[in-house]
Amino acid sequence: MPTPVTLIPGDGIGPSIADATVRILDAAGCDISWDRQVAGMAGVARWNDPIPDATLDSIKQTRVALKGPLETPVGEGFRSINVALRKTFDLYANVRPARTIVPGRFENIDITLIRENTEGLYIGVEHYVRIGDDPRAAAESVAIITRQGSERIVRYAFEYALAHDRKKVTLVHKANILKYSQGLFLDVGRMVAREYEGRIQFEERIIDAMAMHLVMRPEQFDVVVTTNLFGDILSDEISGLVGGLGLAPGANIGKNAAIFEAVHGTAPDIAGKNVANPGALVLAACMMLEHIGDVSNATRIRDAFESTIREGMVLTRDLGGTAGTDAFTDAVIAKLA
Repeated sequence: MPTPVTLIPGDGIGPSIADATVRILDAAGCDISWDRQVAGMAGVARWNDPIPDATLDSIKQTRVALKGPLETPVGEGFRSINVALRKTFDLYANVRPARTIVPGRFENIDITLIRENTEGLYIGVEHYVRIGDDPRAAAESVAIITRQGSERIVRYAFEYALAHDRKKVTLVHKANILKYSQGLFLDVGRMVAREYEGRIQFEERIIDAMAMHLVMRPEQFDVVVTTNLFGDILSDEISGLVGGLGLAPGANIGKNAAIFEAVHGTAPDIAGKNVANPGALVLAACMMLEHIGDVSNATRIRDAFESTIREGMVLTRDLGGTAGTDAFTDAVIAKLA
């Protein structure tokens, strides 16, 4: 039986890169039954709802989704549709791999950043503080770190390292200053690390020093685990080391569902012009294939994609070429034959 997967093309360039990705997976012979749904502005246009019930119900049924970039409508009751999806399905692990495809300033980068996805400053507990006659004289945001949330994300990082034949986990924190919230995350991380002693190396880095070392010697890092805000920043920094967000896939993993996505924006300025690079969503689809057990096709597609880029004959303009989305997709498919 085909594996059912919810497909959310998204907004802006989303439909174009989603169609390209589906073409590549179909050409590879992937046995997937796509359930197309909408969200973001496409959801508003069709259902007057940025996260329609039909889309949520589909993900509950399939438990796997592939998602293009989404635009959050102004004035809605939540900050981000992506954040809302993560909270709805408790997708606590954000997985962001970054790997050198074409050597540039850096070579031999192969880092996977694993970010806690549901806690920290992004939990959204904040308010204004009145001082005198000014009701917005100050603002306060609360970072909430729990023992349970810390343990499951650090454990996920170590289990990921074991499953993917990785050698080291680096825990990134700011416990030297934020001694309670970040201190709890570090203490739990040390506790979990002891269970994997002798199998996976473990090290600790303070966030500011980590940011510096990433642009000096990034090849020394393997699996990196950290809290929500730090992970948001470091994941984009790591993507920049290997060519930018156009080649940056992401996965949001929970106990009962997983959503795979291109992490870049909707790029409305080039929507509908057949010039977008589908690479981030193609690589996210490879992560999805591995998740559902189709490792062989994931490897074939990733190899074809990387070979097309390294060959340098058919590249989208963000990669230094002049080819359109369709031509680049055709080139990847040709490598699958």
